Amino acid sequence: MLDATVNVTSRSENDLRAMGAPIAGLPMYDPPELQGAVDAWWSGLARAFRAEGIAGVPDRLDRGLTLDALWGAPDLMFTQTCGYPLLGAWAGRLEYLATPRYAAPGCEGSSYCSWIVVGANSPARNFEDLRGARCSINGRISHSGYNALRALAAPSAQNGRFFGSVSVSGSHAESLAQIGREEADVAAIDCVTHALLSRCRPDAIAATRIIGRTVSAPSLPYATRNNAGSDLIARLRAGLFSAIAEPGLASVRAELLITGLEVLPLVSYRCMVEMELEAREQRYVEMD
Repeated sequence: MLDATVNVTSRSENDLRAMGAPIAGLPMYDPPELQGAVDAWWSGLARAFRAEGIAGVPDRLDRGLTLDALWGAPDLMFTQTCGYPLLGAWAGRLEYLATPRYAAPGCEGSSYCSWIVVGANSPARNFEDLRGARCSINGRISHSGYNALRALAAPSAQNGRFFGSVSVSGSHAESLAQIGREEADVAAIDCVTHALLSRCRPDAIAATRIIGRTVSAPSLPYATRNNAGSDLIARLRAGLFSAIAEPGLASVRAELLITGLEVLPLVSYRCMVEMELEAREQRYVEMD
C-alpha cells in the first residue's frame, strides 16, 4: 500500500452487490504520479483478458473503495493484494492468480523484501540501535510494513517489546513522511514502493536512509474473487502472460518496474504466516 488515499471509500460493498458489474483495482503501487502508467497497464491487461474471451472486463480501475471492500467485493475480477492476508485475514476470500517480478533493488526473481529506513541524520547504524525507537507501520495486515518487521524484531524483544512506540500511518509513503518530519524514527518500507518513490517522488525519501532489510518473501500477488471458477482463473492467467509479453506495453511495464510473471504454489506464501507464528512463539505477539 503506497499511498493513504487508497483507504478513502466512496462506494460500499452493498453498492457493489446492487450493481453487479465486474470491478478491478490495482491499489498497491498506485501513487498519483504513476496512475497514468497504472491505467495504461490496466488497459493492456483488459485487452488481453477480452482476447481470452472474458466478458464484462471493466474499462477502468476502481479507486473509490477501501482495500477491504475491494478485496471482499462479490464481483471482483482482478486485483493485486498483499501475500500476508492472502493466507491469513482474507484466507478463502481471494483466489491467487500469479506473482509479478520487479526490477527493484531488494527483489530477487519473484521475491521482494522491506528496507529498514531511518532518518538521514539518525544515529542508528544497525537494527539493534533501534531498540526503544518510535516505529511507524503502514498497517497491521501488511507483510512488508508490519509482519516482516515484527519477525526481525522478535528475537531481540524483551518482555514483549522492542520499539518504544508503534504508530499506524496508513501507508508506506506516510511512514516515510513521518520519518522526514521527525515524528517517527524507523519504518519497514516495501522495496518496490521505495524504488518507485525514488523515481517519481524523490523528495519522499530524501530525508531518509536505509540501514538494513528484512528477509525475502514472495512479491505481492495478482488475485481474483474466491468463487471465480477454474475457467475464469485459467483465462485471467493466460491474459496476464499475454500482457507481460506484449511489446507495446514494454514502456509501461518498465515505468512500473514489472519484468515478468510467475505462478507459484500458494504454499510459497506460507512463509509469511510462519513469520507470525515464530514471533508469537517468542512472545512478540503484537508490536505496540
